[in-house]
Amino acid sequence: MKRIAQTVRLRPEHRREYLELHSAVWPGVEAALHRAQIRNYSIFLHGDVLFAYFEYHGDDFDADMAALEADPETQEWWKLTDPCQEPWPDQGDARQWTDITEIWHLSAPTDNATA
Repeated sequence: MKRIAQTVRLRPEHRREYLELHSAVWPGVEAALHRAQIRNYSIFLHGDVLFAYFEYHGDDFDADMAALEADPETQEWWKLTDPCQEPWPDQGDARQWTDITEIWHLSAPTDNATA
């Protein structure tokens, strides 16, 4: 399993639209995410900063992401959500979301761990 965290800015003038879209994510978009082996996907908002976390449970991340990107309903969804987002300056025009490097993770306790 691979944990992925990402961030992007929310354009303030699109805040209401973005929140409304995510109050009822299209079932076909959720199905495409499941087919791409994405689990435990959450998006958080702090001010105008969006933070996303998800877990990838597949064997070929690049192939699964390519299939997700090729999904017609997901492409239509992104036509609505992408204009609401403003990439960080270091991303240029290549991608919306910036991947964040994991620097620490608390694993499940082992049998001999003390509480």
